[in-house]
Amino acid sequence: MKRKILLAGLGVLAWPIFAEETVGTQAGINSGDTAWVLVSALLVLLMTVPALALFYGGLVRKKNILSTFYYSLASALIVSVIWVIGQYSLIFSTGGGALSGWIGSLKNAFMAGVGAASTHPNAPTIPEVVYSLYQLMFAIITVALISGAVVERMNFKAWFIFTFLWSIVVYTPLAHWVWNPEGVLFRFGVLDFAGGLVVHTSSGVAALVAVLFLGPRLGFRKTPINPPANIGYVFIGATLLWVGWFGFNAGSAVSASPLAGSAFLATNTAGAVGGLTWLILEWFTVKKPSIVGAVTGLVAGLAAVTPAAGYIGVGGALAIGFVTSVLSYTFMAVLRKKFRYDDALDVFSVHGIGGVWGVLAAGIFANGIVNPAARGVIAGNWAQLGVQAASLGLGIVLTVLGTLACLLVTKLLCRGNLRVSEKEELTGLDLSQHGEQIESD
Repeated sequence: MKRKILLAGLGVLAWPIFAEETVGTQAGINSGDTAWVLVSALLVLLMTVPALALFYGGLVRKKNILSTFYYSLASALIVSVIWVIGQYSLIFSTGGGALSGWIGSLKNAFMAGVGAASTHPNAPTIPEVVYSLYQLMFAIITVALISGAVVERMNFKAWFIFTFLWSIVVYTPLAHWVWNPEGVLFRFGVLDFAGGLVVHTSSGVAALVAVLFLGPRLGFRKTPINPPANIGYVFIGATLLWVGWFGFNAGSAVSASPLAGSAFLATNTAGAVGGLTWLILEWFTVKKPSIVGAVTGLVAGLAAVTPAAGYIGVGGALAIGFVTSVLSYTFMAVLRKKFRYDDALDVFSVHGIGGVWGVLAAGIFANGIVNPAARGVIAGNWAQLGVQAASLGLGIVLTVLGTLACLLVTKLLCRGNLRVSEKEELTGLDLSQHGEQIESD
């Protein structure tokens, strides 16, 4: 009897292995496309670790650098596991029945049926396993972006739980709505080439909700928080983000094609003009253009062009980069200071504002030449702007309500302790949360 029970248990554990599709080849798989998407997946992973970790880590105080690194690392570890268990299936499975517009099924749980011999409707020339790996990297960085708003005060246990919950409650349905061919916003016709709504708007809005929920860091409303601990980290992290963004945007063509090249050029152009605009704004307002300011403008431009990269020409990219830099700079220099909310690393100002503008801009500047499937206002299709705005509204409502729900559940599971204690905050999260620290000079 015991032997039968043991064999049955082993069978259950082994099910995900034997349920996977046999590795093989399929006519229509293009080796060039496959190689490009694999490289793009690596570039997008690089954006989280080490790029985002360094960018965020350099902006905090020295006593919190390692804990800030850990937020990004934990996001990569947690999401990588839940992705293969069921998140990929819930986002990208098709044929889900009556609810397929809102959420996928679990038919591909544990990556069942996802292999080298299957393809996905979104990427018919590459193996589905490669497409899944590529999309995983987007899920990782989205939740990691939120961490920049709550650094230096959210305890690690709370971040661990929040990452798990938010990835499932907010990212999963939103990505399904926008990127699954059966998703409600996909069928509605929303344009989001590489994640302006799914990644940047959602993470930026979630960051603002989390900041208001947690409250400011100690002393925030009395004295200025110390300047960045390591601008060298900030520079290295931001420029690595720039490199990785080409996998993010050009890789979203899911082919080594002219569309990938066009998205590459649009991405570089918008990022460059965003950084240049920020530099000039600082030159005129504070008389000294800073490296931190220039790379912040760069990241804002890259974030804003993300939803439009595969639909626009150079003119649209220039406009998107310029406008987002002005908007983000205004939010950081004027509105954040006026309303005194402690978004530590300005996630909302950069990714939230950039994401919202970028989604709307896709509906304005999509020209029908770069991508015949997309026509915006400049091509005479005013209705597309309405689709973009309505999709933004639905996405923001999901993000606000979902983020609040995740924070409330996390608070309950942490017995009310989302934040470190005052003593731990003064000591620094590196020592209080992880027992490690960067050695003093």
